[in-house]
Amino acid sequence: MKTFHITWFSFFLCFFGWFGVAPLMAVIREELLLTKSQIGNIIISSVMITIFARLLIGWISDKIGPRITYTWLLIVGSLPVMLIGLSNDYTSFLIFRLIIGVIGASFVITQFHTSLMFAPNVVGTANATTAGWGNLGGGVTQMVMPLIFSAFVALGYSNANSWRYAMIVPGILMIIMGLVYYKFTKDTPEGNLSDLKKADPDFAIKKKAEKGQFLEAIKDFRVWGLFVIYGACFGIELTINNIASLYYKDYFNLDVKTAGLIAGLFGLMNLFARSVGGLLGDKSGIRWGLKGRVYFLFTALFLEGIALIVFSRMTVLPVAIATMIVFSLFVQMSEGATFSVVPFINKKAIGTVSGIVGAGGNAGAVAAGFLFKMEDVSYPQALFIIGIIVSVISLFAFLVRFSEEAEAEARQELGEVYQSRSVQPKPVFMYSYAENSVIKI
Repeated sequence: MKTFHITWFSFFLCFFGWFGVAPLMAVIREELLLTKSQIGNIIISSVMITIFARLLIGWISDKIGPRITYTWLLIVGSLPVMLIGLSNDYTSFLIFRLIIGVIGASFVITQFHTSLMFAPNVVGTANATTAGWGNLGGGVTQMVMPLIFSAFVALGYSNANSWRYAMIVPGILMIIMGLVYYKFTKDTPEGNLSDLKKADPDFAIKKKAEKGQFLEAIKDFRVWGLFVIYGACFGIELTINNIASLYYKDYFNLDVKTAGLIAGLFGLMNLFARSVGGLLGDKSGIRWGLKGRVYFLFTALFLEGIALIVFSRMTVLPVAIATMIVFSLFVQMSEGATFSVVPFINKKAIGTVSGIVGAGGNAGAVAAGFLFKMEDVSYPQALFIIGIIVSVISLFAFLVRFSEEAEAEARQELGEVYQSRSVQPKPVFMYSYAENSVIKI
C-alpha cells in the first residue's frame, strides 16, 4: 500500500506539471499574441510526443522495473516544466510544451506498477484508483495554478513574469517525489528486480523467455482495439484539460480564476469516478468473466459519447457545469474500465500492453486537437463531432475477446485468490468472572 500511495501521488504531480500552463493560457495568449491555430498546435504538441514516450516507457519498465524508470522520469521531466518560463515567442513555447509531454508517460509506469502489486480480483480497482487520483492533478492544476499565478502578481511581479515563476513550483515538487519514489517503493511485492535477479538464478532465464512477448503484444488486434478505445476516453480528458479554461472564459465571459475553478471540476471527478469504473469492471469480471469486463467498458464509453453531445449544446452556465460533470463521470469510468481489461490481455508483457494502450489516449488527444485548431470550427461544434465519434468507437469494445482457456485461467486465479484469503473464524471476547478479566475464546 505504501507503493500504491506513492505511485498515485507521483502521477498526480506529473499531471500537475504536464498541464500547469493550461489554465494560464489566457494570459500567455495575450503576451505571446497567439492565434487560434497556434493554440491548437500547442494543444497537439502537449500530447503528441507522449504517444511515443508511452511506447518506449512501457518497454523500459518491463526491462528495468517501474521503480528506477519512474525515478528518472520524475527528475528529468521536471526540467522542461521549470524551463518553459524561458519561452519568449510562439516557437520556443511550442518546443517546451512538446518536451513536457514526455512526463505523460508516467501513466504507463503507474498502471504497470499497480498491476504487479495487486491480485486479479482487485487489480482493476487498484489500477483505476492510482490513475484516477493521479488524473486528479489535471483538475487541481486548473484551480491551483491561477492562484499561484495571482500570488506572484500580488507580490508585485508582472503577469509576464508571474506565469513563468508559477511553473517552477510543480517542477520542484517533481524532483522531491523522484527521490521519494526511489527510496520508499519496490518493484514487486517480493522485492526489486535487481535483488530478485541475485536471489533467484532462474529469474533472469524467465525474463529472457518473455522477450518475445513484446512482438506478441504488438500483433494482438485486441491491444489496438483498446488503443482506439482509450483514445476515445483518456484522449478526450486530455483535450478537455487543455481547452476547458479557455472554453469557459471565451463562451461564458468569465475571468481566468473563475474559469479555472469551473474547469477544475472536470478533473476533480477523478477523485472517485475512475475508481468506480475499475471497481465495476472487477465486479463484472467476477460475475460474468472477462467478457463481463468488456461489456461494462462498452456501456461506459457509449454513455460518455452521449453525455459529450449534450454538453456541447449547453449555453446556460449552471446547466453546462452540471452536464460537464456527468460527462466527466462517464469519461473517467471508461478509463477505469479499460484498465480493468488491460492486465488480462498478455500477462507476460503488461508494461508493453499498458504502454500501447496508454499511447492510444494521447493519439486520441492529438486527433481531437486538429478539430480545435480549425478556424471555421467552433469549440462547441468540435465537441459535438467528438461526441458522435466516441459513441461509434464504443463498438470497438466487442473486438476484445478472450478464449475459453483465458476465461478458465481467470476463474482459476480468482479461486486461488479467494482460497488464499479464506475467512478464519473471528475470535470472540468475553468477561470471565473466574479470572476477573476479558479472555478470548
